[in-house]
Amino acid sequence: MSRTKHFAEASPGLLIGLEAPSSDADPPGHLGHRARMRTKLLTAGPDALLDHELLEMVLFLALPRRDTKPIARALLNRFGSFANAVTASLADLRDVEGLGEAGVAALRVVQGAALRLSRAEIMDRPLLNNWDGLLAYLNAALSREKVEQFRVLFLDTRNRLIADEAQARGTVNHTPVYPREVIRRALELQATALILVHNHPSGDPTPSRADLEMTQEVKSAAAVLGIVLHDHLVVGNGRHVSFRREGLL
Repeated sequence: MSRTKHFAEASPGLLIGLEAPSSDADPPGHLGHRARMRTKLLTAGPDALLDHELLEMVLFLALPRRDTKPIARALLNRFGSFANAVTASLADLRDVEGLGEAGVAALRVVQGAALRLSRAEIMDRPLLNNWDGLLAYLNAALSREKVEQFRVLFLDTRNRLIADEAQARGTVNHTPVYPREVIRRALELQATALILVHNHPSGDPTPSRADLEMTQEVKSAAAVLGIVLHDHLVVGNGRHVSFRREGLL
């Protein structure tokens, strides 16, 4: 037995970080490509990267032994854009050959990071004075959802966000909402104002009759307890409708 082999068998913990040769390790061409991509990212910034290049960079970390370019191309071919790939459903992502659980998790990390950055822009600031930031956050959170989701933004006396909570998830065109549950939660959080939000997976944010009726029920129940309903926003794909702006409140 050679000295090297004996050392490896006796002290495996000391060799952490030293990869053994593998049949699926990246050949030098892929390693060179990765180095060039990193240099491009660090010198020119993320805006210099195309969608497939940015996906490659994300997958580098999750799939260190794979050539991630074909996987990035497959994601774009299937979902159409970086944003759509990152926000695709788990079931759809798991169907992409070569992505695996590690790749799916990496894309979910990117999605989570984007939402936290957007949310940070609206925290500790009066929402009514930061409408563009609020809409950017809601579009990131809801515009690509495949089913309806009803959310409530609970605000304090200065119209700062106390909590953003999903109250219900429904089907592609309906979400059951119970006004009494919305008001009960507002009282628990000591909220003095609300903004209702839900998405239309069809992409058309035009409110339905059910949307109008439910909004009036919440408004009436809230008013009894001195809670103000500032708005109800319906988010489509890149579009939105404000009940307040449309005179529907």
